[in-house]
Amino acid sequence: MTNEELWRAALGEIELSISKANFSTWFKNTSILSIEKGSVTIGVPNGFAKEWLENKYRAYVLNALRNFQNEIGDIRCIISVSRPESDLSGKTPGADRLPGHKGLRRPTKGEEMAQKSLYFNLNPRYIFESFIVGENNELARAACYAVSQNLGRIYNPLFIYGGVGLGKTHLLQSIGNEVVRQDSGRRVKYTTLEKFANELIESIKNQTIGRFKEDYQKTDLLIIDDVQFLQGKEKTQHEFFHIFNSLYQLNRQIVISSDRPPKAIPALEERLRSRFEGGMIADIGRPDLETRMAILESKVNEKGLVLENEIVRYVAENVKNNIRELEGALNRIVAESEFSGREINLEFVKKSLSDILSSGKRKGVQFQHIVEAVSGFYKIDGQKLVSKGRQKELSRARQVAMYLMRSELRSSYPGIGQFFGGRDHTTALHAYEKINRDMETDERLREEIDLVKEKIYSLDLVCISC
Repeated sequence: MTNEELWRAALGEIELSISKANFSTWFKNTSILSIEKGSVTIGVPNGFAKEWLENKYRAYVLNALRNFQNEIGDIRCIISVSRPESDLSGKTPGADRLPGHKGLRRPTKGEEMAQKSLYFNLNPRYIFESFIVGENNELARAACYAVSQNLGRIYNPLFIYGGVGLGKTHLLQSIGNEVVRQDSGRRVKYTTLEKFANELIESIKNQTIGRFKEDYQKTDLLIIDDVQFLQGKEKTQHEFFHIFNSLYQLNRQIVISSDRPPKAIPALEERLRSRFEGGMIADIGRPDLETRMAILESKVNEKGLVLENEIVRYVAENVKNNIRELEGALNRIVAESEFSGREINLEFVKKSLSDILSSGKRKGVQFQHIVEAVSGFYKIDGQKLVSKGRQKELSRARQVAMYLMRSELRSSYPGIGQFFGGRDHTTALHAYEKINRDMETDERLREEIDLVKEKIYSLDLVCISC
């Protein structure tokens, strides 16, 4: 199998796991440049695609590639501008070429907007028009739209909070995309608090902190996601406070999101808490049944599908926590239908979602099945995983395995600890709590665990230890 054939096959599997819009946005004009010693180098068209493939979609890419070449253990992306523009089917467009520029195609208005959004680190599919409004998010959506029309003049700062997967990032990036649509000359900066902190550390190390501050202070709209991670970071809080003050005094717009209100963020400086509470605070709650059904219908339309209303209602009634889980359930249904060639009806949907809608305990799944799936995914020897060894490279995989034994099998902490080389029950408890906590903020980890679960439930459930 050539590199091109391998990448085409992998893309075919990835396309089944993510939305059509995300697939088109992040995987267009990508290719495998080389494979060496189990490491795949992927060429991408820009820095944004590089960041998303290496972080957000890394687990998807690795899993898809391993389905065809099991020895692949890592991926890295580099920006490659030499590849001719092509669509994801491999066809090179021949129309709409720019006059006098052989091989260059005139971008459509939609493509121009997408490129502007990508330039500001925004996802072009996150717009107000695609955000489903319900009682749980009506105030937050109205505040965000008002801010996009009146930068720096009302609701400054705007603080949006709510649980994981409820649409905070969608709303925040909708503000940025709307501002760029109105005036592409506006300076918009979207980032996460984690990335802000990493950039700050890098600037201190390289003695470029002045340039770092200037870069943030010259923005017209600053959007910071997941600001709860300011807690305990004294230097980051100090610099963030001064950047915040500088922008505020210049009537520049600041929009912030968190998983909790300002008063509930521990170890947050009082001066920052006061600034956050000085503007508009709006929360996003869990969507009600009608909103969940509307969201599902929207996702179904995006995929070009037609589902009976009873199917949409069944999924919405049973997947209640957040939008991300709703989309994940729909992706699972579509993928299983594609693989099996079966029609999507209510009976098929119930069977497809049975294990994720149950308590999590699947008849026949044992500790050894989880070890097999985890060691296979992380390319670690299963015996080493359960041994008393303390190698650093085993730590995360072992914690994931312990987490899954607790969350999927409801096993006792002493039993889990005993299985892993006679460890104390507190080790298993710590592993479960750490992974559970990290999953709230680490999307890459959530995706990895979802993929490991798929491996667990796709195994032939025989008694491996017998």
